[in-house]
Amino acid sequence: MSEEQRRRLQQQLWNIANTLRGKMNADEFRDYILGFIFYKYLSEKIQRYADSLLEEDGEPPRIFRRPMVVSHAA
Repeated sequence: MSEEQRRRLQQQLWNIANTLRGKMNADEFRDYILGFIFYKYLSEKIQRYADSLLEEDGEPPRIFRRPMVVSHAA
């Protein structure tokens, strides 16, 4: 990723965060969004654990994964 692409991505993510935050102040938003990030971490961790148990039994993973897609109309 070039420096210009990285800079544009960073700016786009910042703009999305500001749009999502709305009238909420930055500290409140941080606490709010960190909960979601932690939940995603736990979900992925349990996903890997469940997949490893299924692998030990010789079965394919049963939990379907979908990639997280973030889109923002400018």
